[in-house]
Parts: sequence; C-alpha cells; structure tokens
Amino acid sequence: MGDMSDVTAALVQTAAATDSSQQRRSVEKWADQLAAAPAGGPDLVVLPEAMMHDFGGPAHDLAAVAEPLDGPFVTLLSAQARRLGATMIAGMFEQSDDPHRPYNTLVAVGPDGDLLGAARKVHLYDSFGYRESDRLRPGPIEPVVVAVGGLRVGLMTCYDLRFPEYARLLVEEGADTLCIPAAWVRGPLKEDHWATLLRARAIENTVYALGAAQCGDTYCGLSQVVDPMGVVVAAAGDEEGIVAVTLQPDRLAAARARNPALTHRRITRPPGPAETVR
Repeated sequence: MGDMSDVTAALVQTAAATDSSQQRRSVEKWADQLAAAPAGGPDLVVLPEAMMHDFGGPAHDLAAVAEPLDGPFVTLLSAQARRLGATMIAGMFEQSDDPHRPYNTLVAVGPDGDLLGAARKVHLYDSFGYRESDRLRPGPIEPVVVAVGGLRVGLMTCYDLRFPEYARLLVEEGADTLCIPAAWVRGPLKEDHWATLLRARAIENTVYALGAAQCGDTYCGLSQVVDPMGVVVAAAGDEEGIVAVTLQPDRLAAARARNPALTHRRITRPPGPAETVR
C-alpha cells in the first residue's frame, strides 16, 4: 500500500456496453486484475461514467435500466471494494422520482463496502449536438466530498468539468482532489478540451485531478492524473487499461504553500442551502 500518508490510486479506462450484467462482470474482471498486482491493491479505484450501463444511442431508454442505490450494480461494487480493501468510485444511472429521466450518478463505496456518497451529475451534456437532458435529470447542487486516506476527494462527472464554479464549490467543501469519471465524446478539439480543462481545474484549485474516461469508438479515453501544479503525472492513450499513480498529500501541501492562490481569493461564496437545477 506504500507510505501511510500516500494514497495509491488506479483509474480504469474501459469501454462500457449497454448490458448491465456484462458490466458487472467487467467490474469483477478489473477488480481481479487489481487484486493480482504484485504491489497489492490500491487505496482508491476510479471507474468511468456510465460504468453500470453505457448511454447507447439517443433512443436507448436509460430509465428502463436505471437502478436504486441498493440495486445490483452498487451491491456488486461494494463487494469488490471489500475484496480489494479500497474505496471505489463509478458511474451509474440511478432511479429518480421522474419515471422517464433517471440521474447520472457517481457512487463512492468505502473499503468496508458502505456507501460513502452519491453525486448526481449537475450539468447535463446538451452541447455539441447532443441532448443528455432528454433522457436524464440534472442533480441538485449538493457537493459530495469523501475521505480517502489523508485526502478529501470531490466528485464531479464529465461535463461538470467545464464549469469551474462547481469545482471551486467542491474545494470550498474541503476537496483537495477532484475525481472526474467521464464518457468524453470524441470530436474536433474535444480531446484537447478534456486535457486542458483537467489541467486548468488542477492548477486553479491546487488539487489533484483524476480523469477516468471511457474509451472505444464513441469516447476519447485519455484518462490521466494531473498534480496540483498542473503536471500530468500518469496517463493512458485510447486503449483499455489502468492508470496507476501515488497521490501524495505532502506534494499537495507543498504546492499550496508555493502557490497559495486559494488564500488570495477575493470573491467567495459561502455554502448555502441545496439548490436544485431544473
């Protein structure tokens, strides 16, 4: 597991299918691979957005496959987290009180298998000719931050990355690491946007940024870890695989001492009551 103050992380880059049972087998397969690593299992495992079941085409009914937070996907994820002794974060479609539009949700389960948090995607991808809001419901503005070792990990999903105010809200809630599972659609300059925005969020907030993305025909891959000074310390191409990295709280503290920008903010917004986006 490495130094007690450090957090070993594994970002899984894979292509999801529109088959929930196949995806549960995929989670098990990746957990098998991590469990067999010579150095022992990681402290944190991050799987992409829509790991439970891919988006499919625009006509694919996501409401029909959505699950509750105690459904088969989270149950399986909890079992694998216990097996690895790791915190696991993954994307799913969660039933909501709108029968036609579930939430696009990140779930975090701890090494004891307990649910640590569920972050429902706030900003829906109605952009670049796509309309996520036709099939999914936006989540409330309720920043979710979970503790992993000596780090506090803030959860945001894919398109949320384009909104710096949401990343800053997570930081105001104590996050020193941003975890961004994604299914970042390929397209002109899209890959450049992904890489640039991950570095920007890391630099402006002096945080680690963990981008775990789907790959395959539709999505760009390029999963990567950016450190608090904006250095890409580990990255993948566009093939399936695991990005392994050691996150160092000491490096984080040193970056914030060298670049204390967060202490120089003149425009701040104290956390208020939850606001729901409709």
